[in-house]
Amino acid sequence: MQEPGAGLVVDAAKAEPFAAVEEYRAAIGAIRQAATAYYGGSDLDMDDAVYDALLARVAATEAAQPAWKADESPTEVVGAGGGVVGDVVHSTPMLSLDNVFDEDTLRKWAARLDRILGRPAGGFTVEPKIDGLAIAARYVDGRLVQVATRGDGRAGEDVTGQARRASGLPERLAEPVTLEVRGEVFMTDADFEQANVMRTGTGEPAFAHPRSAAAGTLRAQDRTYDAPLSFFAYSVHSEAFATVANSDAMTELERLGIATTGGSVAGTPVCGTIEEVLAAVHTLSVSRGALGFGIDGAVIKADLPADRDAAGSSSRAPRWGVAYKFPADTRTTRLLQIEVQIGRTGVITPVAVLEAVQISGVTVTSATLHNFDDLVRRNVRPGDVVFVRRAGDVIPEVTGAKLDERPADSVPFEPPARCPRCDGEIDRSQKRWRCTRGRACGAHESLAYYAARHSMDIEGLGGKVIDLVVAAGHVTDPADLYDLDVPTVASLDRMGELSATKLVAGIQASKEQPLARVLTGLGVRMTGRSMSRRLARHFGTMQALQAASVEDLQQVEGVGPERAVTIAAELVDLAPVIAKLVARGVNMSEPDLTPPSATTSGTDPDADADTDGTAPTALPLRRPDGSPMTVVVTGSVPGLTRDEGNEAVERLGGKSSGSVSKRTDLVVVGDGAGSKAEKAEQLGIRILPAERFAALLQAYLSGDEATITDILA
Repeated sequence: MQEPGAGLVVDAAKAEPFAAVEEYRAAIGAIRQAATAYYGGSDLDMDDAVYDALLARVAATEAAQPAWKADESPTEVVGAGGGVVGDVVHSTPMLSLDNVFDEDTLRKWAARLDRILGRPAGGFTVEPKIDGLAIAARYVDGRLVQVATRGDGRAGEDVTGQARRASGLPERLAEPVTLEVRGEVFMTDADFEQANVMRTGTGEPAFAHPRSAAAGTLRAQDRTYDAPLSFFAYSVHSEAFATVANSDAMTELERLGIATTGGSVAGTPVCGTIEEVLAAVHTLSVSRGALGFGIDGAVIKADLPADRDAAGSSSRAPRWGVAYKFPADTRTTRLLQIEVQIGRTGVITPVAVLEAVQISGVTVTSATLHNFDDLVRRNVRPGDVVFVRRAGDVIPEVTGAKLDERPADSVPFEPPARCPRCDGEIDRSQKRWRCTRGRACGAHESLAYYAARHSMDIEGLGGKVIDLVVAAGHVTDPADLYDLDVPTVASLDRMGELSATKLVAGIQASKEQPLARVLTGLGVRMTGRSMSRRLARHFGTMQALQAASVEDLQQVEGVGPERAVTIAAELVDLAPVIAKLVARGVNMSEPDLTPPSATTSGTDPDADADTDGTAPTALPLRRPDGSPMTVVVTGSVPGLTRDEGNEAVERLGGKSSGSVSKRTDLVVVGDGAGSKAEKAEQLGIRILPAERFAALLQAYLSGDEATITDILA
């Protein structure tokens, strides 16, 4: 119940909604990936503040665009769907807590609780929000019989063996009572230090974070060392405790031998008013660094069972409790040096190289300095002790320096006079400096992206070969690749004639790739594979796309005003390269994927449907109302790569998805399919073997309606 970031962000009204449905869906994917890493016990994918900020934007987007709301939204799915589900079903769901981030929002929560109750709440408890792994422990006649992880809130993994060693979770209670206690398994600062000594002693790498160390240790079945664990209870489920105040229940658990935060240095004060709650939260926040264990906020709960019963719960969170999240963790460390990085489009960025420091559970060794104006404004220099935080951005940032600790021989950082990578001139007209050579400066990165499997798929054009052709002056942009011939390539170091022949053939073959692949390979900013396919299908040709206005671009799903302006500007910037590609015969059109009808096979697929009274074959993956079916492809599809499988779904009229939910219409299952296939069976979703899906695609492209009907029957 107390996992960081586990609850819906209450003050989502303050967050900015996403402008495009694609950005909204991408955010959900990032949240689910982070939740999977978090609940799975691995290192954190993103820190708590970033997670909360992203979750707030998802909630704000759903409020602004209800039609976009995904079934797997983290605002509906407990734990964002990241929990590892096991076979142990919880006696009652282990719900999340909603989050608040400031005093005003906490006051509004308390006022709302009073309105629900029809009177002031009869008191609150304030306890530290432990950064650990939630468990449910069952005692029968005073003996510990089973411990399960939180999982998805409804069922979790059995971790009884490892959990028995956790300090604060005794094997036997002081009395032979039967109950279920819930709380957090975690590592204290001392536990973490000892665990890393033991772990590195076996030749394994050190844990990066106390929470992942605790989770990994708890869930491990076989290991060569026994890392220390601790436990604090935060609730008890038993008929005997049904009418007992939360504070009294925690006191009774302590008497029985189970540890609670009330018995720790943090304490669990009981408060009569919300102002007393705020004072207790402030005290906890000030002392968080001296507790000896990690916390990232405070948990406020109605103390009386009558208040809890009257307030009730939503489908994912109780109304009688809330988590007050503390501000982002800011630490100090030494700024070792300032490096200058040049991006793929020529953007020049200063980056701080730091002495390693843990911030919000992540070991940080570098941080952004944003731009050179910002570097001057923040007044930081190599050798300074600087403040570093992780909040609102996945990349840590340096916010300033401790000027009273600045070395006497310190000198300001000198920005580069010319591009550090190509010695070209620098455009300083905007805050973000750029090499005037743009993409030509980052030729290696641009060429590697262009040749990648998901782009033009040029086999044999790896990093070493790119270095050779660039260093020799043969290639500066993707279009130059098509000027390479076998003798030129064969003359390069370690390139024989056979290898050269294969490479040149692969480059020439890539000319036939569809427009969507060309757009992906060019790396148009604010687009990716999915958006490139949408643009290509919408406009059909590069010429039409280049001629499109900003307003025209916004007719494409997921393209808002800001993205449209960026895409239009990028296409102007790329025009010379595009012209060179056209001159070299690279395809600049998206194939017409509408097949001939069964009665007009072999006729012009672009012909009007009413010229002979027949219509082209309908898109197979459309619902009766014409909307796209949601299709998940898992495992391999014969003759198709993973990207091509998703492309095929869209060609057939469907919408490709990466996760299975009750809104999924169809799951394509091939070799190597895993949990998605199992989940589809559990939800009763139709499953189509990958071989049948491949046959469906071929039948559609050939206009074979009889086969399509047979496959989908």
